[in-house]
Amino acid sequence: MPEPAGEAPTDQDARPDVLPGTGPIIELDGVEKVFDVRRKAGPLRRERHQVRAVDGISFTVPAGEMVGYIGPNGAGKSTTIKMLTGILSPSGGRIRICGLDPTRERTRLARRIGVVFGQRTTLWWDLPLRDSYQLVRRMYRIGDARYARNLARCVELLDLAPLLDVPVRQLSLGQRMRGDIAAALLHDPEVLYLDEPTIGLDVISKAKVREFLRTVNEEQGTTVLLTTHDLTDIETLCSRVMVIDHGRLMYDGGLGGLHAIGESERVLVVDFAAELPPVELEGTRCVRVEGPRQWLAFPASASAAPLVSAVAARYPLVDLSIREPAIEEVIARMYAAPAPTEA
Repeated sequence: MPEPAGEAPTDQDARPDVLPGTGPIIELDGVEKVFDVRRKAGPLRRERHQVRAVDGISFTVPAGEMVGYIGPNGAGKSTTIKMLTGILSPSGGRIRICGLDPTRERTRLARRIGVVFGQRTTLWWDLPLRDSYQLVRRMYRIGDARYARNLARCVELLDLAPLLDVPVRQLSLGQRMRGDIAAALLHDPEVLYLDEPTIGLDVISKAKVREFLRTVNEEQGTTVLLTTHDLTDIETLCSRVMVIDHGRLMYDGGLGGLHAIGESERVLVVDFAAELPPVELEGTRCVRVEGPRQWLAFPASASAAPLVSAVAARYPLVDLSIREPAIEEVIARMYAAPAPTEA
């Protein structure tokens, strides 16, 4: 958890929001992170190698946007988050969060951001959840009214009331994760970084977390940067997604554009009045036939209307439906592409 100690106590009941139209709240320009790694080169000798975890990433995020930041293990996601919070210093490039340099102004920035690392709790292991929140309150010097309001809101939306007097060590993973998210939001951060917030959670816990995050984003205007391996999180919460691999930004845009780049396909599932030979229509391919039902694949970027009209005009149609492409398949194809090579 960021440590905001060292400033005079404050008792603000409103956060210093970045006003819409004043510029991006997250800015990265040519950001790099290089680690020196020593590898064994003989019985008594080691050689030093450089590992480029983040390689010239640039993007901006306006206030109030919820963005998915995805990639395979080792792609550079967590390294990016750590640089955005000031935990790590970039090897090159420029970062500004809320107009602040995370490395030089980490204490000031800590009051304006919230962080949740899915595999590391920011709560106190032996204390009840309620006491952990009281410590967070003191660390961030949250005023009485604001603390009461924010705690009540988090308790209600995340269903934490039965857990407030339970020691953190006795909470399930899903319960602890909900508790961590609440702790990260008690001080009204402008930016919330979520690193694998639904990892290991059951279906019910995931649904609660997603609904809560959507509510916080819509009602509070909190900017959210979400890294996850559960692509349902992205489809449910984010209108924009960034794909990172080998430390480089491969894609930045909407889910629709991601499907187009991945050359994914939609499928028209058609029920005919009787069994028919495989349907042959321009721009489609019949991928499956089961009795009177057929599956016709067509490019995800193409409109389904002409295809539906053609099928209805030529064949005895009973019913039809359209299945959208799975984002998992699109991302898998992008990951399978050759790694970028140095010039």
